[in-house]
Amino acid sequence: MSIHMTARFQVRPESLEKCRQAIAEFVEYVKQNEPGTILYTSLHEEENQTIFLHYFIFENESARDLHRESVGVKHFTDVLYPELVNGVEFTAYQMYATA
Repeated sequence: MSIHMTARFQVRPESLEKCRQAIAEFVEYVKQNEPGTILYTSLHEEENQTIFLHYFIFENESARDLHRESVGVKHFTDVLYPELVNGVEFTAYQMYATA
């Protein structure tokens, strides 16, 4: 069964460009190295572009675990986490309906 999750976070305004670059590199890493990650999308709020929402879908628990333990996640969090305002809020979801 697929696993749907979000990660919501805010970066400091002075580090916005640095974080955008890290996000772009990370999404490319996921695309190239994680076939079990069905979708990885980064969004930012229109009103406050320092607030991001990442939406991702893993094929299964193995794909999620591979992602969590990847060198890509380590590099991404090493760059991103020092720039965060209040940490990351992770939320897991179950599919209810889709079109």
